[in-house]
Amino acid sequence: MADHRSQATILEWLAARGPEMLRLTEELVNIDSGSYDKFGVDAVGAALRRFLEQWGIRCETVPLDRQGDALRAIVSGPQGNRPIMLMGHRDTVFPKGEVSRRPFTISDGRAYGPGVADMKAGLVMNAYVLAAFAQFGGAPAPLVGLFTGDEEIGSPQSRPIIEAEARQAQIVLNSEPGRASGNIVTGRKGGVFFRCQVYGKSAHSGANFQDGISAIEEVARKIQAWHEMTDLEQGTTVNVGLVSGGQSVNSVAPHASCEIDLRYVRPADRDRFVGEVMRIAERCSLPGTRAEIVITGEFLPLAQSPESKTLFDCYVAAAREVDFSVGGEFTGGCADSGFTANVGAPTLCALGPVGGKAHSPDEYMEIATFVPRAQALALTILRMQPKDR
Repeated sequence: MADHRSQATILEWLAARGPEMLRLTEELVNIDSGSYDKFGVDAVGAALRRFLEQWGIRCETVPLDRQGDALRAIVSGPQGNRPIMLMGHRDTVFPKGEVSRRPFTISDGRAYGPGVADMKAGLVMNAYVLAAFAQFGGAPAPLVGLFTGDEEIGSPQSRPIIEAEARQAQIVLNSEPGRASGNIVTGRKGGVFFRCQVYGKSAHSGANFQDGISAIEEVARKIQAWHEMTDLEQGTTVNVGLVSGGQSVNSVAPHASCEIDLRYVRPADRDRFVGEVMRIAERCSLPGTRAEIVITGEFLPLAQSPESKTLFDCYVAAAREVDFSVGGEFTGGCADSGFTANVGAPTLCALGPVGGKAHSPDEYMEIATFVPRAQALALTILRMQPKDR
């Protein structure tokens, strides 16, 4: 544990950084960084790296060929102890040009803009906590900040990096946005994303309709079957969120495709539900059609282990010390925290500033929560006991 002098110094330093934290958030929000915009996601990484290196923090880049590179920041601590991992993602769900349409703004105590809560403010919070420990010491173990670039699409390239880092860590602290209720997240659903392609036979829809086989009709039949899998009481949902197909309005559709989102609660149910989604895809009810289905992305569920519950209690006590109360809640959303929990690292999620309406034009971040959440994160780190590698 850190001495009271280190604790007080770190908390006081963070308390004075609110305006600076908001300026860095503005800089990051005003960079388009959709998951498939590698240039933009890497530009956010470059801005974070400049800030971190100004405070003497060593940074490493893990290059990736399709999505944004992973940025790893290291603050040294007592050698031989397992590191404490701070985590966040730099990508957003918004298309290129979104920033020019609605850049960062502030109104009535809230900050607005693409990804302001999910999760650029959380990235800034992590960066300032790392800077505080780099300047004043006091961490019971080395700190590793991992800033990745493809979480919104299931971390297809970052997942191995996240899991490898988490296997070495004693705890993982993920600064996704705090819930609108003010709570943090102690449980999340798992999610699997699929793309299904269906092939039929084209024909003129007037002159020789009978010669065609509609791929669109087959997709429509499958959609009904997939949606019937939804069981709200059990927390299972299946949603076909994207559909496309056909070649012209006056043709029987020779091809169609759709993208499917499966959410589930219990890890043991994953294989059963995935198998049923695939069986529906492969079982064609319209003679002459055929289908192909692939998994395009996946998140694992976050479940609270006894060790994570202990970590949660530590965070609750830290929050109380900086004058806010917090609980834990379950959400149907997915996050990289599921990956870290499933490799055995005690994990907390949604430690970032409080926000709401993520993935929408109304997304916001509560400015007054910025500094207290940073302080609670720092206090949680300070309260950790050293653990040998």
